[in-house]
Amino acid sequence: MSTMLMPMLTAPVIELRALAPVLIIFAAACLGVLVDALMLGRWRSWRDEVQIGIVLGSTIAALAYVVLNARLGLSGPLAMGSIMLDGPTAVAWGALLVFGALASLVFRESRVAGGVVVFASSASSVPGGQDEADADRVRLQQTEVFPLVLFSLTGMMVFAAANDLLTLFVGLEVFSLPLYLLCGMARRRRLLSQEASLKYFLLGALSSAFFLFGVALIYAFAGSFTYADIATAVATSPYGRGLLFTGIALLSVGLLFKVGVVPFHNWTPDVYVGAPTPVTGFMAICTKLAAVLATLRVFYVALGAERWSWQPLFAALAVATMIVGAVAGLTQRDVKRMLAYSSIAHAGFLLTAVVGANQDGVGRTPSSVASILFYLVAYGFATIGAFGLVTMVRNAAGEDNSFAAWSGLARKNPWVAGLMSLFLLSFAGIPLTAGFIGKWTVFASAWRGGFGWLVVVAVLVSLVAAYFYLRLIVVMFSGEPAAESYVGEASGWTWVPVIIGAAATVFLGILPDAALTLTSSLGTFLR
Repeated sequence: MSTMLMPMLTAPVIELRALAPVLIIFAAACLGVLVDALMLGRWRSWRDEVQIGIVLGSTIAALAYVVLNARLGLSGPLAMGSIMLDGPTAVAWGALLVFGALASLVFRESRVAGGVVVFASSASSVPGGQDEADADRVRLQQTEVFPLVLFSLTGMMVFAAANDLLTLFVGLEVFSLPLYLLCGMARRRRLLSQEASLKYFLLGALSSAFFLFGVALIYAFAGSFTYADIATAVATSPYGRGLLFTGIALLSVGLLFKVGVVPFHNWTPDVYVGAPTPVTGFMAICTKLAAVLATLRVFYVALGAERWSWQPLFAALAVATMIVGAVAGLTQRDVKRMLAYSSIAHAGFLLTAVVGANQDGVGRTPSSVASILFYLVAYGFATIGAFGLVTMVRNAAGEDNSFAAWSGLARKNPWVAGLMSLFLLSFAGIPLTAGFIGKWTVFASAWRGGFGWLVVVAVLVSLVAAYFYLRLIVVMFSGEPAAESYVGEASGWTWVPVIIGAAATVFLGILPDAALTLTSSLGTFLR
């Protein structure tokens, strides 16, 4: 019997060169765990330098492989069809690596609270307990945050490039679990941080359950997990659509939860506020980028033939998301919470292009995929920079995110106020910033897709959202300076991503042609 089975067994084919970006990041994450565990005694003080060296070295090496593979024209299904390497995958991997590396620099900042970083010395210690006090006294700082970031990046890269529903679920869980831990590791306001972590975990687990149930129903309809097979079944199956429609609805819950779309957005403000600010900055762009790319691939490649069913649903969700994000943002008096609702509004703007559902650009108007890729890159640089600046405004107890603390900031540090204004103007979509070009591309894509009414709504909501961005600018430049707040000294670890974010925001706003051409040339999904 065993002899009869032997010919059926085939060794898996793994394209190591094409998959090198993912494998490098995963190997670096494992190495980071060993560094944190083994560098003890007199070597302990060097762990931070070694960890950030591993992060930067691995992301640079992985990015080099992404560029090299793109130049060599490597594409197609990898790892026995579970991963698809195409243009959107290359852009997503490159952007995730760049934003992950920039966010990690803010993680490394050590000039907060007298030289102690913003993360808890030991995540397992009870807040306010003796173990935590002893660790703070001797400046013991575990560095597991760096390998956790790399593990999360690994999952995000798999999630954005998954070519079947099971790989998609594995990627979702691999990048989500490290984020649940990172959200609960703030040194200050530990209980609020752990509450944010618990909320994110519980709601994330619930959304994953919906997602997995949707996967099961779509498999029952199509008889396969692979996107190409699902697309064939959707286009040709003569059977009823009940299983398919229910599966799409449940699958959408898991995907749109990560994007932060209404009504699956309630976790966003609480988690953004409770998590350490460097983690918030990392999540705000990298999670959204991976989730949006995964959503695009599922609905354009696997479910493209059923677009007439999901387009109206996504259009309604886009309107609700934009309105909730903009209106709720008007009432906020906390900078991080305001940026959380800004993120929700931007999720709605991204959905306008998803609804357009066109993969062919015309003239200077890019396709839906290309416009979304550009928008995510433009939004990402401004997000990384903005959250880097948020870490600098402090009071005697630590970071202060209230509007009162930001009042009159321009008189204390005009550079911080000016750069934050630049990022806020980009979020608002003001001309000569990357945000303006990004909004133009996604709105043009939705218009070409026959959703002109949705573009009108998006433009009106953009005008409303601009108010709360401009309000913070007015507070910084014309408010009375708060005596108890100050701009803390920050090292190059934080200033580097801020300056790169500002430069990219201006460059992509004034000279976007090269980036638009690149995203347009890489904006087609393979099947």
